[in-house]
Amino acid sequence: MRLISFDVSRTLHIPGVRYIKPERMFEHLDEIQAADWLLFPSYWQVNTLLHALHKRIFPSPATYYLGHDKVEQTRAFRALCPDNLPRTTIQASTCHGIDTVEAEIGYPMILKEIRSARGQGVHLIETRRELETFAESQEVLYAQTRLPIDRDLRIVLIGDQILASYWRVTPPGGYRANVSQGGTIDHEDIPPSALALVRRVAARMGIDHGGFDVAMVGDQPFLFEFNRLFGTQGITAPGRTTAAAILEWLSRSQGVPAANDAGIETDASQKNPGQVAGVGVSATRSDLSLAAARDCRAC
Repeated sequence: MRLISFDVSRTLHIPGVRYIKPERMFEHLDEIQAADWLLFPSYWQVNTLLHALHKRIFPSPATYYLGHDKVEQTRAFRALCPDNLPRTTIQASTCHGIDTVEAEIGYPMILKEIRSARGQGVHLIETRRELETFAESQEVLYAQTRLPIDRDLRIVLIGDQILASYWRVTPPGGYRANVSQGGTIDHEDIPPSALALVRRVAARMGIDHGGFDVAMVGDQPFLFEFNRLFGTQGITAPGRTTAAAILEWLSRSQGVPAANDAGIETDASQKNPGQVAGVGVSATRSDLSLAAARDCRAC
């Protein structure tokens, strides 16, 4: 396979990968057009690679679109697995939105910034004043009930296989279990119901590279979110690496039509990118809005 990577750190141990800096993409269109897979493009590259050049990307388009924004993720989760979603409301950062969040969620609550990672955008809110202060710096209020837990699960999926799963135990006095925020890792007694939920959601949505965060309240798994890019501290099993899992998935998927191929007719004899004829607009992919931060309707 001819592989091109736009993120050297994510593909460092995959053999035979050609690295191109994202900002130099337009200087290498011939190489890009000849590649079998384009790995880890920056988000701003995705639409060009999919819809102008009709190339296959990894992670999948669904992984990029849904992983880009917590609002879009939550709407999809609410449609697919509402019983596995913590009580959540998404409101405009207005006086009415503050009142609605307070009435629907109550204190204490967890407020999350729309685009954040590593636990840095997660805030414990215990009073009206704290809620109002947070709202001053946000366009959207994304609020969830605080679950009665002292840990959550990180479940790493690559392709259609779970590569690793482990508990992240919240440090004493904290409310964030992220390893980057002081959480500790425990690999014991992983609930099968949490693994089954991740497999079902990923398969249904076309997600092929994600770190899923799941909480257990009794026997019920609750899905917080997934991250397209994730840390690898908890992947410790000998011989099980992200590089090997990615390469195996790409090899198995090589003969399967890409999602962005649906509805597209191209002339294979044309080698020059930009000279693609007979492009038809496909209605098979959901129109996932990328302007969710400005779309303040309740989820």
